[in-house]
Amino acid sequence: MQSLSAPIYQVAQIQTLEKLALATTNGDGSVLMHRAATVISKYIRQYKPQPQHIRVFCGLGNNAGDGYLVASLLLQAKFRVTVYSIAPIAKLTGIALQAYKTYRKHAGKLSNLNKINFGKSDLILDAMFGIGLNRELSQPYINAIRIINQSQCPVISIDIPSGIDANTGAIKTQAVKATVTITLIGLKLGLFTHAAVDYCGTILLNDLNIPAKVFQQITPKTYISQPTLLPARKRNSHKGHYGHVLIIGGDLGFAGAPRLAAETALRTGAGLVSIATRATHAHNLTANCFELMAHGIKNSAELQKLINQASVIVLGTGLGQNTWGKMLFNTAIKSQIPIIIDADGLNLLAQQPMHNSNRVLTPHPKEAARLLNCPTVTVNNDRLQASTKIQQQYGGICVLKGAGSLVKSEHNCNLNTTSNPGMATAGMGDVLTGIIASLIAQGLSLSEAATTGVYLHGQAADLAVEKAGQRGLLATDLIPYLRKLVN
Repeated sequence: MQSLSAPIYQVAQIQTLEKLALATTNGDGSVLMHRAATVISKYIRQYKPQPQHIRVFCGLGNNAGDGYLVASLLLQAKFRVTVYSIAPIAKLTGIALQAYKTYRKHAGKLSNLNKINFGKSDLILDAMFGIGLNRELSQPYINAIRIINQSQCPVISIDIPSGIDANTGAIKTQAVKATVTITLIGLKLGLFTHAAVDYCGTILLNDLNIPAKVFQQITPKTYISQPTLLPARKRNSHKGHYGHVLIIGGDLGFAGAPRLAAETALRTGAGLVSIATRATHAHNLTANCFELMAHGIKNSAELQKLINQASVIVLGTGLGQNTWGKMLFNTAIKSQIPIIIDADGLNLLAQQPMHNSNRVLTPHPKEAARLLNCPTVTVNNDRLQASTKIQQQYGGICVLKGAGSLVKSEHNCNLNTTSNPGMATAGMGDVLTGIIASLIAQGLSLSEAATTGVYLHGQAADLAVEKAGQRGLLATDLIPYLRKLVN
Protein backbone atom coordinates (compact mmCIF):
# COMPACT_ATOMS: atom_id res chain seq x y z
CA MET A 1 0.00 0.00 0.00
CA GLN A 2 1.16 3.53 -0.81
CA SER A 3 0.86 6.83 1.01
CA LEU A 4 -1.86 9.30 0.08
CA SER A 5 0.58 11.92 -1.27
CA ALA A 6 -0.78 11.26 -4.73
CA PRO A 7 -2.89 12.75 -7.51
CA ILE A 8 -6.65 12.29 -7.48
CA TYR A 9 -8.38 11.07 -10.62
CA GLN A 10 -11.85 11.27 -12.04
CA VAL A 11 -13.63 8.11 -13.20
CA ALA A 12 -12.98 8.71 -16.90
CA GLN A 13 -9.27 9.14 -16.19
CA ILE A 14 -9.09 5.89 -14.19
CA GLN A 15 -10.86 4.11 -17.04
CA THR A 16 -8.30 5.55 -19.47
CA LEU A 17 -5.48 4.40 -17.20
CA GLU A 18 -6.98 0.91 -17.19
CA LYS A 19 -7.04 0.85 -20.99
CA LEU A 20 -3.46 2.08 -21.18
CA ALA A 21 -2.40 -0.49 -18.60
CA LEU A 22 -3.92 -3.27 -20.71
CA ALA A 23 -1.30 -2.52 -23.35
CA THR A 24 1.34 -3.58 -20.81
CA THR A 25 -0.40 -6.96 -20.32
CA ASN A 26 -0.97 -7.75 -24.01
CA GLY A 27 -4.61 -6.80 -23.62
CA ASP A 28 -5.28 -9.41 -20.93
CA GLY A 29 -7.52 -7.74 -18.34
CA SER A 30 -7.39 -10.78 -16.09
CA VAL A 31 -3.76 -9.94 -15.26
CA LEU A 32 -4.80 -6.72 -13.51
CA MET A 33 -7.71 -8.51 -11.87
CA HIS A 34 -5.39 -11.18 -10.45
CA ARG A 35 -3.04 -8.49 -9.17
CA ALA A 36 -5.97 -6.78 -7.44
CA ALA A 37 -7.20 -10.03 -5.92
CA THR A 38 -3.71 -10.87 -4.66
CA VAL A 39 -3.33 -7.47 -3.01
CA ILE A 40 -6.74 -7.66 -1.35
CA SER A 41 -6.47 -11.27 -0.18
CA LYS A 42 -3.03 -10.53 1.28
CA TYR A 43 -4.46 -7.60 3.23
CA ILE A 44 -7.34 -9.73 4.52
CA ARG A 45 -4.90 -12.41 5.71
CA GLN A 46 -3.00 -9.69 7.61
CA TYR A 47 -6.24 -8.21 8.97
CA LYS A 48 -7.48 -11.66 10.03
CA PRO A 49 -4.33 -13.79 10.61
CA GLN A 50 -6.37 -16.74 11.80
CA PRO A 51 -8.73 -18.23 9.19
CA GLN A 52 -12.16 -16.84 9.81
CA HIS A 53 -15.46 -16.69 7.95
CA ILE A 54 -15.22 -14.23 5.05
CA ARG A 55 -18.51 -13.21 3.48
CA VAL A 56 -18.17 -11.80 -0.04
CA PHE A 57 -20.94 -9.76 -1.66
CA CYS A 58 -20.62 -9.65 -5.46
CA GLY A 59 -22.38 -7.75 -8.20
CA LEU A 60 -21.90 -7.98 -11.97
CA GLY A 61 -18.84 -6.11 -13.26
CA ASN A 62 -15.10 -6.29 -12.76
CA ASN A 63 -15.53 -5.32 -9.11
CA ALA A 64 -17.45 -8.57 -8.69
CA GLY A 65 -14.69 -10.38 -10.58
CA ASP A 66 -12.20 -9.08 -8.03
CA GLY A 67 -14.45 -10.44 -5.31
CA TYR A 68 -14.69 -13.94 -6.81
CA LEU A 69 -10.91 -14.16 -7.26
CA VAL A 70 -10.29 -12.96 -3.69
CA ALA A 71 -12.72 -15.62 -2.51
CA SER A 72 -10.77 -18.26 -4.48
CA LEU A 73 -7.45 -17.21 -2.96
CA LEU A 74 -8.91 -17.22 0.55
CA LEU A 75 -10.33 -20.70 0.05
CA GLN A 76 -6.83 -21.86 -0.89
CA ALA A 77 -5.57 -20.22 2.33
CA LYS A 78 -8.05 -22.39 4.30
CA PHE A 79 -10.45 -19.57 5.13
CA ARG A 80 -14.13 -20.32 5.33
CA VAL A 81 -15.74 -18.31 2.51
CA THR A 82 -19.33 -17.64 1.55
CA VAL A 83 -20.24 -15.63 -1.55
CA TYR A 84 -23.56 -13.86 -2.05
CA SER A 85 -24.27 -13.01 -5.68
CA ILE A 86 -26.64 -10.05 -5.65
CA ALA A 87 -26.96 -10.16 -9.44
CA PRO A 88 -28.01 -13.19 -11.52
CA ILE A 89 -24.97 -15.32 -12.40
CA ALA A 90 -26.36 -15.63 -15.94
CA LYS A 91 -25.59 -11.94 -16.51
CA LEU A 92 -21.87 -12.24 -15.72
CA THR A 93 -19.63 -11.71 -18.75
CA GLY A 94 -15.96 -11.39 -19.70
CA ILE A 95 -13.28 -11.63 -17.05
CA ALA A 96 -15.88 -11.34 -14.27
CA LEU A 97 -17.43 -14.58 -15.55
CA GLN A 98 -13.97 -16.19 -15.73
CA ALA A 99 -13.35 -15.17 -12.12
CA TYR A 100 -16.67 -16.74 -11.07
CA LYS A 101 -15.73 -20.00 -12.80
CA THR A 102 -12.36 -19.97 -11.03
CA TYR A 103 -14.17 -19.64 -7.70
CA ARG A 104 -16.44 -22.56 -8.51
CA LYS A 105 -13.43 -24.70 -9.55
CA HIS A 106 -12.12 -24.26 -6.03
CA ALA A 107 -15.40 -25.66 -4.67
CA GLY A 108 -16.67 -22.20 -3.90
CA LYS A 109 -20.32 -22.02 -2.94
CA LEU A 110 -23.05 -19.40 -3.28
CA SER A 111 -25.53 -18.65 -0.55
CA ASN A 112 -28.83 -16.88 -0.09
CA LEU A 113 -29.11 -13.53 1.67
CA ASN A 114 -32.00 -14.85 3.71
CA LYS A 115 -29.74 -17.41 5.42
CA ILE A 116 -27.13 -15.04 6.88
CA ASN A 117 -26.38 -15.40 10.57
CA PHE A 118 -23.31 -13.29 11.25
CA GLY A 119 -20.68 -14.41 13.72
CA LYS A 120 -18.57 -12.11 15.90
CA SER A 121 -15.37 -12.88 13.98
CA ASP A 122 -16.84 -12.62 10.48
CA LEU A 123 -15.46 -10.18 7.92
CA ILE A 124 -17.36 -8.80 4.94
CA LEU A 125 -15.83 -8.08 1.53
CA ASP A 126 -17.88 -5.61 -0.51
CA ALA A 127 -17.46 -6.32 -4.25
CA MET A 128 -20.82 -5.20 -5.61
CA PHE A 129 -20.10 -1.92 -7.37
CA GLY A 130 -16.90 -0.21 -8.44
CA ILE A 131 -16.27 3.24 -9.84
CA GLY A 132 -18.68 2.92 -12.76
CA LEU A 133 -21.83 3.41 -10.68
CA ASN A 134 -23.83 6.37 -12.03
CA ARG A 135 -27.42 5.46 -11.18
CA GLU A 136 -29.66 4.96 -8.20
CA LEU A 137 -29.57 1.44 -6.78
CA SER A 138 -32.24 -1.20 -7.31
CA GLN A 139 -33.86 -3.15 -4.50
CA PRO A 140 -31.61 -6.25 -4.38
CA TYR A 141 -28.58 -4.05 -3.76
CA ILE A 142 -30.37 -1.79 -1.30
CA ASN A 143 -31.32 -4.87 0.72
CA ALA A 144 -27.77 -6.26 0.58
CA ILE A 145 -26.29 -2.95 1.75
CA ARG A 146 -28.81 -2.77 4.59
CA ILE A 147 -27.78 -6.27 5.70
CA ILE A 148 -24.07 -5.36 5.54
CA ASN A 149 -24.47 -2.12 7.48
CA GLN A 150 -26.55 -3.78 10.18
CA SER A 151 -24.12 -6.68 10.62
CA GLN A 152 -21.63 -4.88 12.93
CA CYS A 153 -18.86 -6.83 11.16
CA PRO A 154 -15.70 -5.21 9.79
CA VAL A 155 -16.20 -4.37 6.11
CA ILE A 156 -13.55 -4.09 3.39
CA SER A 157 -14.69 -2.44 0.17
CA ILE A 158 -12.90 -2.97 -3.12
CA ASP A 159 -12.05 0.31 -4.89
CA ILE A 160 -14.95 2.29 -3.36
CA PRO A 161 -17.85 1.41 -1.04
CA SER A 162 -20.79 0.20 -3.12
CA GLY A 163 -23.38 2.91 -3.60
CA ILE A 164 -20.98 5.88 -3.79
CA ASP A 165 -20.46 7.98 -6.92
CA ALA A 166 -16.68 7.87 -7.43
CA ASN A 167 -16.64 11.31 -9.06
CA THR A 168 -18.66 13.26 -6.51
CA GLY A 169 -18.91 11.29 -3.27
CA ALA A 170 -22.72 11.37 -3.52
CA ILE A 171 -24.72 8.41 -2.22
CA LYS A 172 -26.82 6.59 -4.82
CA THR A 173 -29.81 5.72 -2.62
CA GLN A 174 -27.74 3.82 -0.04
CA ALA A 175 -24.08 2.94 0.46
CA VAL A 176 -21.91 0.41 2.28
CA LYS A 177 -20.22 1.81 5.37
CA ALA A 178 -16.70 0.41 5.05
CA THR A 179 -14.09 -0.09 7.74
CA VAL A 180 -11.36 -0.11 5.10
CA THR A 181 -11.47 0.83 1.43
CA ILE A 182 -8.73 -0.63 -0.76
CA THR A 183 -8.75 1.57 -3.83
CA LEU A 184 -6.92 0.43 -6.93
CA ILE A 185 -4.76 2.12 -9.59
CA GLY A 186 -5.33 5.67 -8.33
CA LEU A 187 -7.24 7.75 -5.81
CA LYS A 188 -10.75 8.88 -6.76
CA LEU A 189 -12.23 12.24 -5.82
CA GLY A 190 -15.43 10.62 -4.56
CA LEU A 191 -13.52 8.92 -1.74
CA PHE A 192 -12.68 12.20 -0.06
CA THR A 193 -15.61 14.56 -0.38
CA HIS A 194 -19.35 15.04 0.22
CA ALA A 195 -21.21 12.22 2.01
CA ALA A 196 -18.57 9.61 1.16
CA VAL A 197 -16.22 10.77 3.91
CA ASP A 198 -18.47 9.02 6.44
CA TYR A 199 -18.49 5.75 4.48
CA CYS A 200 -14.95 4.98 3.27
CA GLY A 201 -13.17 4.32 6.56
CA THR A 202 -9.41 3.95 6.23
CA ILE A 203 -8.38 4.43 2.60
CA LEU A 204 -5.50 2.38 1.20
CA LEU A 205 -4.11 2.72 -2.32
CA ASN A 206 -2.42 0.14 -4.52
CA ASP A 207 -1.42 0.95 -8.11
CA LEU A 208 -1.28 -2.74 -9.17
CA ASN A 209 2.31 -2.28 -10.36
CA ILE A 210 1.20 -0.34 -13.40
CA PRO A 211 4.31 1.27 -14.94
CA ALA A 212 4.98 4.94 -14.25
CA LYS A 213 4.95 5.67 -17.98
CA VAL A 214 1.22 4.86 -18.01
CA PHE A 215 0.41 7.42 -15.31
CA GLN A 216 2.54 10.02 -17.11
CA GLN A 217 0.03 9.99 -19.97
CA ILE A 218 -2.79 11.34 -17.79
CA THR A 219 -2.91 14.79 -16.19
CA PRO A 220 -5.09 14.71 -13.06
CA LYS A 221 -7.18 17.77 -12.20
CA THR A 222 -6.95 17.37 -8.43
CA TYR A 223 -4.22 16.58 -5.92
CA ILE A 224 -3.99 15.86 -2.20
CA SER A 225 -3.02 19.18 -0.60
CA GLN A 226 0.59 19.61 0.42
CA PRO A 227 1.49 22.72 2.45
CA THR A 228 4.11 25.24 1.38
CA LEU A 229 6.78 25.72 4.02
CA LEU A 230 7.46 29.30 5.08
CA PRO A 231 11.12 30.31 4.76
CA ALA A 232 13.23 30.92 7.85
CA ARG A 233 13.22 34.57 8.91
CA LYS A 234 16.35 36.68 8.53
CA ARG A 235 17.85 38.09 11.68
CA ASN A 236 17.75 41.53 10.04
CA SER A 237 13.93 41.65 10.02
CA HIS A 238 11.24 44.11 11.03
CA LYS A 239 7.44 43.99 11.09
CA GLY A 240 7.18 45.62 7.69
CA HIS A 241 8.75 42.57 6.09
CA TYR A 242 5.78 40.40 7.08
CA GLY A 243 2.85 42.42 5.83
CA HIS A 244 -0.04 44.43 7.16
CA VAL A 245 -3.38 42.60 7.31
CA LEU A 246 -6.57 44.66 7.42
CA ILE A 247 -9.67 42.87 8.76
CA ILE A 248 -12.92 44.60 7.72
CA GLY A 249 -16.13 43.68 9.55
CA GLY A 250 -17.85 43.40 12.88
CA ASP A 251 -21.29 44.98 12.63
CA LEU A 252 -23.29 45.39 15.82
CA GLY A 253 -23.42 42.05 17.62
CA PHE A 254 -20.69 40.46 15.52
CA ALA A 255 -17.48 41.84 16.97
CA GLY A 256 -16.06 38.39 17.70
CA ALA A 257 -15.62 37.44 14.03
CA PRO A 258 -13.03 40.09 13.05
CA ARG A 259 -11.27 39.65 16.38
CA LEU A 260 -10.82 35.91 15.72
CA ALA A 261 -9.45 36.55 12.24
CA ALA A 262 -7.17 39.32 13.47
CA GLU A 263 -5.59 37.44 16.38
CA THR A 264 -5.10 34.39 14.17
CA ALA A 265 -3.34 36.52 11.55
CA LEU A 266 -0.95 37.82 14.21
CA ARG A 267 -0.29 34.39 15.70
CA THR A 268 0.48 32.89 12.31
CA GLY A 269 3.11 35.50 11.56
CA ALA A 270 1.70 38.70 10.05
CA GLY A 271 3.79 41.77 10.95
CA LEU A 272 0.85 44.10 11.59
CA VAL A 273 -2.91 43.56 11.89
CA SER A 274 -5.60 46.24 11.90
CA ILE A 275 -9.35 45.91 12.30
CA ALA A 276 -11.85 48.25 10.62
CA THR A 277 -15.08 47.90 12.57
CA ARG A 278 -17.95 49.68 14.31
CA ALA A 279 -16.80 52.51 16.55
CA THR A 280 -18.59 50.94 19.52
CA HIS A 281 -16.44 47.80 19.12
CA ALA A 282 -13.05 49.32 18.42
CA HIS A 283 -11.87 49.78 22.02
CA ASN A 284 -12.95 46.33 23.23
CA LEU A 285 -11.36 44.43 20.36
CA THR A 286 -7.86 45.12 21.63
CA ALA A 287 -8.59 43.79 25.12
CA ASN A 288 -6.23 40.90 25.95
CA CYS A 289 -4.47 41.37 22.62
CA PHE A 290 -2.85 44.78 22.80
CA GLU A 291 -0.85 44.15 19.63
CA LEU A 292 -3.98 44.58 17.50
CA MET A 293 -4.99 47.97 16.10
CA ALA A 294 -8.72 48.64 15.93
CA HIS A 295 -10.41 51.58 14.20
CA GLY A 296 -14.01 52.72 14.34
CA ILE A 297 -15.14 53.39 10.77
CA LYS A 298 -18.09 55.58 9.84
CA ASN A 299 -17.52 56.34 6.16
CA SER A 300 -15.64 55.31 3.03
CA ALA A 301 -12.92 57.93 3.41
CA GLU A 302 -11.90 56.59 6.82
CA LEU A 303 -11.77 53.05 5.48
CA GLN A 304 -9.78 54.05 2.40
CA LYS A 305 -7.01 55.49 4.59
CA LEU A 306 -6.60 52.07 6.23
CA ILE A 307 -6.72 50.26 2.89
CA ASN A 308 -3.90 52.45 1.62
CA GLN A 309 -1.67 51.16 4.44
CA ALA A 310 -2.55 47.47 4.08
CA SER A 311 -0.93 44.70 2.06
CA VAL A 312 -3.88 42.27 2.24
CA ILE A 313 -7.57 42.60 3.20
CA VAL A 314 -10.03 40.24 4.88
CA LEU A 315 -13.55 41.31 3.94
CA GLY A 316 -16.75 39.90 5.38
CA THR A 317 -16.11 38.62 8.91
CA GLY A 318 -19.20 39.74 10.85
CA LEU A 319 -19.79 42.39 8.17
CA GLY A 320 -23.55 42.15 7.94
CA GLN A 321 -25.57 43.20 4.92
CA ASN A 322 -26.98 46.48 6.20
CA THR A 323 -26.08 49.98 4.99
CA TRP A 324 -22.83 50.12 7.01
CA GLY A 325 -21.64 46.72 5.78
CA LYS A 326 -22.48 47.52 2.17
CA MET A 327 -20.55 50.78 2.42
CA LEU A 328 -17.44 48.96 3.65
CA PHE A 329 -17.84 46.25 1.01
CA ASN A 330 -18.26 48.68 -1.88
CA THR A 331 -15.18 50.59 -0.79
CA ALA A 332 -12.91 47.61 -0.21
CA ILE A 333 -13.95 45.59 -3.24
CA LYS A 334 -12.38 48.23 -5.52
CA SER A 335 -8.94 47.75 -3.99
CA GLN A 336 -6.14 46.27 -6.12
CA ILE A 337 -4.41 44.50 -3.21
CA PRO A 338 -5.21 40.84 -2.40
CA ILE A 339 -8.60 40.31 -0.72
CA ILE A 340 -9.92 37.28 1.15
CA ILE A 341 -13.73 37.37 1.03
CA ASP A 342 -15.81 35.38 3.48
CA ALA A 343 -19.26 35.28 5.11
CA ASP A 344 -21.39 38.34 4.34
CA GLY A 345 -18.70 39.57 1.96
CA LEU A 346 -19.60 36.55 -0.19
CA ASN A 347 -23.31 37.22 0.17
CA LEU A 348 -22.84 40.81 -0.98
CA LEU A 349 -20.62 39.67 -3.83
CA ALA A 350 -23.37 37.29 -4.97
CA GLN A 351 -25.71 40.30 -5.24
CA GLN A 352 -23.28 42.14 -7.53
CA PRO A 353 -21.03 39.57 -9.21
CA MET A 354 -17.67 40.79 -10.47
CA HIS A 355 -14.45 39.10 -11.61
CA ASN A 356 -11.07 39.72 -9.97
CA SER A 357 -8.04 37.44 -10.13
CA ASN A 358 -6.42 38.94 -7.02
CA ARG A 359 -8.62 37.42 -4.34
CA VAL A 360 -9.54 34.29 -2.41
CA LEU A 361 -13.18 33.34 -1.87
CA THR A 362 -13.92 30.98 1.05
CA PRO A 363 -17.57 29.86 0.78
CA HIS A 364 -19.26 27.03 2.61
CA PRO A 365 -21.81 25.16 0.43
CA LYS A 366 -24.74 27.49 1.19
CA GLU A 367 -22.67 30.58 0.34
CA ALA A 368 -21.39 28.81 -2.77
CA ALA A 369 -25.00 28.18 -3.80
CA ARG A 370 -25.74 31.91 -3.51
CA LEU A 371 -22.70 32.74 -5.62
CA LEU A 372 -23.90 30.32 -8.30
CA ASN A 373 -27.61 31.07 -7.87
CA CYS A 374 -28.42 27.39 -7.46
CA PRO A 375 -29.71 25.06 -4.70
CA THR A 376 -27.22 24.00 -2.02
CA VAL A 377 -27.81 20.35 -2.92
CA THR A 378 -26.45 21.09 -6.41
CA VAL A 379 -23.21 22.33 -4.88
CA ASN A 380 -22.87 19.32 -2.60
CA ASN A 381 -23.66 16.81 -5.34
CA ASP A 382 -20.65 17.93 -7.41
CA ARG A 383 -18.26 19.98 -5.32
CA LEU A 384 -15.50 20.01 -7.93
CA GLN A 385 -17.83 21.39 -10.56
CA ALA A 386 -19.20 24.00 -8.13
CA SER A 387 -15.75 25.22 -7.10
CA THR A 388 -14.69 25.33 -10.75
CA LYS A 389 -17.71 27.42 -11.74
CA ILE A 390 -17.12 29.87 -8.88
CA GLN A 391 -13.47 30.27 -9.85
CA GLN A 392 -14.35 30.83 -13.49
CA GLN A 393 -17.14 33.28 -12.74
CA TYR A 394 -15.48 35.30 -9.98
CA GLY A 395 -11.75 34.74 -10.56
CA GLY A 396 -8.90 34.20 -8.13
CA ILE A 397 -9.01 31.17 -5.83
CA CYS A 398 -12.11 29.39 -4.56
CA VAL A 399 -11.89 27.53 -1.25
CA LEU A 400 -15.03 25.40 -1.07
CA LYS A 401 -15.18 24.48 2.61
CA GLY A 402 -16.47 21.26 4.10
CA ALA A 403 -15.22 17.71 4.56
CA GLY A 404 -12.59 17.40 1.85
CA SER A 405 -12.27 21.17 1.28
CA LEU A 406 -11.32 22.02 -2.29
CA VAL A 407 -8.91 24.81 -3.21
CA LYS A 408 -9.56 25.63 -6.86
CA SER A 409 -7.34 27.94 -8.89
CA GLU A 410 -7.51 28.58 -12.62
CA HIS A 411 -5.34 25.58 -13.51
CA ASN A 412 -5.24 23.34 -10.42
CA CYS A 413 -7.35 21.93 -7.62
CA ASN A 414 -6.11 20.69 -4.24
CA LEU A 415 -8.17 18.55 -1.88
CA ASN A 416 -7.52 18.83 1.85
CA THR A 417 -7.39 15.72 4.02
CA THR A 418 -6.78 17.35 7.41
CA SER A 419 -9.70 18.41 9.70
CA ASN A 420 -12.34 16.70 11.82
CA PRO A 421 -16.03 17.07 12.79
CA GLY A 422 -15.11 19.09 15.88
CA MET A 423 -14.63 22.02 13.53
CA ALA A 424 -18.36 22.27 12.96
CA THR A 425 -18.66 25.22 15.30
CA ALA A 426 -18.84 29.02 15.16
CA GLY A 427 -15.77 31.04 14.27
CA MET A 428 -13.79 28.40 12.40
CA GLY A 429 -14.19 30.26 9.12
CA ASP A 430 -12.90 33.47 10.70
CA VAL A 431 -9.78 31.65 11.89
CA LEU A 432 -9.24 30.27 8.37
CA THR A 433 -9.43 33.71 6.74
CA GLY A 434 -6.93 35.02 9.27
CA ILE A 435 -4.48 32.24 8.41
CA ILE A 436 -4.77 32.75 4.66
CA ALA A 437 -4.40 36.53 4.96
CA SER A 438 -1.33 36.16 7.17
CA LEU A 439 0.34 33.77 4.73
CA ILE A 440 -0.29 36.13 1.82
CA ALA A 441 1.10 39.01 3.87
CA GLN A 442 4.25 36.95 4.47
CA GLY A 443 4.81 36.38 0.78
CA LEU A 444 2.99 33.24 -0.33
CA SER A 445 1.00 33.36 -3.55
CA LEU A 446 -2.79 33.30 -3.32
CA SER A 447 -2.88 29.64 -4.32
CA GLU A 448 -0.09 28.64 -1.91
CA ALA A 449 -1.65 30.62 0.94
CA ALA A 450 -5.12 29.15 0.40
CA THR A 451 -3.90 25.55 0.09
CA THR A 452 -1.49 25.84 3.02
CA GLY A 453 -3.99 27.78 5.13
CA VAL A 454 -6.70 25.15 4.75
CA TYR A 455 -4.18 22.40 5.50
CA LEU A 456 -2.86 24.10 8.66
CA HIS A 457 -6.38 24.98 9.78
CA GLY A 458 -7.41 21.33 9.71
CA GLN A 459 -4.11 20.09 11.13
CA ALA A 460 -4.37 22.46 14.09
CA ALA A 461 -7.87 21.18 14.78
CA ASP A 462 -6.66 17.57 14.55
CA LEU A 463 -3.97 18.30 17.14
CA ALA A 464 -6.43 20.18 19.35
CA VAL A 465 -8.82 17.22 19.64
CA GLU A 466 -6.21 14.55 20.37
CA LYS A 467 -6.51 14.85 24.15
CA ALA A 468 -9.89 16.44 24.78
CA GLY A 469 -11.99 15.08 21.91
CA GLN A 470 -14.05 16.74 19.20
CA ARG A 471 -17.10 18.00 21.07
CA GLY A 472 -16.64 21.42 22.60
CA LEU A 473 -13.77 22.44 20.32
CA LEU A 474 -13.63 26.24 19.98
CA ALA A 475 -12.12 28.22 17.15
CA THR A 476 -9.73 29.88 19.63
CA ASP A 477 -8.44 26.43 20.67
CA LEU A 478 -6.66 26.21 17.31
CA ILE A 479 -4.50 29.31 17.76
CA PRO A 480 -1.73 27.83 20.00
CA TYR A 481 -1.33 24.89 17.62
CA LEU A 482 -1.25 27.16 14.59
CA ARG A 483 1.67 29.09 16.02
CA LYS A 484 3.62 25.85 16.43
CA LEU A 485 2.72 24.62 12.97
CA VAL A 486 3.81 27.75 11.08
CA ASN A 487 7.17 27.46 12.81
